[in-house]
Amino acid sequence: MKTSLATLLLTVLLMVLAAPAAYGQAKVKPRSGEGVDAFLLRNGRQPKKYKAAFFELNKGKLGRGNTLLKGVTYTIPPVGRDLPDEVDEPLFGKRLAKVKIKSRELEDACFYIVSGHGGPDPGAIGKAGGHELHEDEYAYDIALRLARNLMERGAKVHIIIQDAKDGIRDGKYLSTSKRETCMGAAIPLDQTERLKQRSDKINALYEGDKGSYSYCRAAFLHIDSRSKKKQMDVFFYYQEKNKSLSRPLAETIRQTFEAKYRQHQPGRGFSGTVSTRGLYVLKRTEVPSVYFELGNLQNVNDQRRFVLSDNRQALANWITEAFVKDYKAHRQ
Repeated sequence: MKTSLATLLLTVLLMVLAAPAAYGQAKVKPRSGEGVDAFLLRNGRQPKKYKAAFFELNKGKLGRGNTLLKGVTYTIPPVGRDLPDEVDEPLFGKRLAKVKIKSRELEDACFYIVSGHGGPDPGAIGKAGGHELHEDEYAYDIALRLARNLMERGAKVHIIIQDAKDGIRDGKYLSTSKRETCMGAAIPLDQTERLKQRSDKINALYEGDKGSYSYCRAAFLHIDSRSKKKQMDVFFYYQEKNKSLSRPLAETIRQTFEAKYRQHQPGRGFSGTVSTRGLYVLKRTEVPSVYFELGNLQNVNDQRRFVLSDNRQALANWITEAFVKDYKAHRQ
């Protein structure tokens, strides 16, 4: 009996030593022509669960389109730990670049966060306190806050429009620039080309992500420009071709905003609407998407929604809360 037990223990030990990738954070080279999915499966990891963690652990070591490179040694995510405890995102600025993962409630979700306009196109321009308010700058700041919220909850987040310098800003009057890129690529001046660029980028990313995540969604953040007298609540457009997923998400966001207004401004009411519209990005983007109009940049009351950093953060927080609700209801 003692001999059999000793033999069994020795056998288990040899199995662990012979297949370290199945038990710990091993470092392995891919076989010739091997793709990421096959590589992970060979090392005992289901791609859907571990691919995001694999990409995070091997940043800078992958080829175009997150392909494996011959002769490169890759780190295999350890079993049961498919998310890092902290990620680094320089786009948030030095003060907030380190993002601590606070929960796993969005661990199987992937988001594409797109702030409107950018580069040569500032979008809507309002005026307050002797300053110009550019739509692209305020939408971008809200987009970064939203992206960081989602990352804190374990989601994979692609920030489509990027400014390498700005980061998350707390000022009232955000300085303007034309530095924004579409994930490093210069943004065209032509409107159609500009919209095509970001739609194509999202579609390319989604093609690689949809097999790894049970929930993928895109958010397009804009600020409208109407008459100065026109105060507007946030309203939403869902995507007709993905109506079964996009419309419930838009409705959940609207309901979340309505509840927040009842809580924070009782008696005011909330008039934000959900509808569909044939916008280029909604027609061309494959991932289920919602398009946000966050207010009227010309209206003095709506301007407070954007120039106060706490209000920008509140917008991001409420959208995040709605995404969590929708994820729990509609993850596949």
